[in-house]
Amino acid sequence: MNGHQPLHSSCTLKTRSNKSKAAAISLRASGDGGRIPAEMKEMKQKKKTANGFWSKASFMNWSMDDAVGLFRFHPMPCVFAASLLFFMGVEYTLRMVPSSSPPFDLGFVATEWLHRILASSPDLNTLLAGLNTVFVGMQTTYIIWTWMVEGRPRATISALFMFTCRGILGYSTQLPVPQGFLGSGVDFPVGNVSFFLFFSGHVAGSVIASLDMRRMKRWGMAWTFDVLNILQGVRLLGTRGHYTIDLAVGIGAGVLFDSLAGKYEEGKRRAAASTANGNADVFT
Repeated sequence: MNGHQPLHSSCTLKTRSNKSKAAAISLRASGDGGRIPAEMKEMKQKKKTANGFWSKASFMNWSMDDAVGLFRFHPMPCVFAASLLFFMGVEYTLRMVPSSSPPFDLGFVATEWLHRILASSPDLNTLLAGLNTVFVGMQTTYIIWTWMVEGRPRATISALFMFTCRGILGYSTQLPVPQGFLGSGVDFPVGNVSFFLFFSGHVAGSVIASLDMRRMKRWGMAWTFDVLNILQGVRLLGTRGHYTIDLAVGIGAGVLFDSLAGKYEEGKRRAAASTANGNADVFT
């Protein structure tokens, strides 16, 4: 009896093994086991799609000749990229100016010699301020002349855009007067009245006039205005009448609002052309 016991146990184990195999076959037949190949197939498809996406990316088609050509045919963007990296290093390692100290201005450092001269000679300061006011009058006269006499309103529209934006920005952030400011009663605005520092309307107005002169091929006048604008900027820094950033943004503002005025004119022309019976317009 005891001799037959192992044989019975062996048969039992084989029977259980066969049942397990049958259950596994049944599981695959029911679809649960088939999920694994389906998931693998889906993963391969996703990987293939991702590879296809990157294969269409622009940089995947770049060659060494393209890299060399980038420096050869597009040097300015390369210089800007190098400048980006340089100023990132400067910005992240710069010791910031404390709130209790006056702003650091590189233009003030460069014109310290002029500031000392003007501070010690009030008459010279007044003379230069008067000449600067004359230059502002020249800008204003030319800009109004182009519209009222020549019938070209672009410079006038540009100046209106510019001074509106300057008023909004100047009131929004009212910067303190720089230390050592040398005012004058004949400087524009005349009478020692208050004024917005940001941004320089002196510079922006000169740029607007100069751009209009170039459009009309008045090269001599344009270059004269540019030189006077540079001298004006040096004087404003020397008298501490503006920060350097005020002058730089003034140049950009002149270019920007001249462009916007041009787009405004073009839009009005298209609107007038699409209107069969348009009324007369002093701005077109």
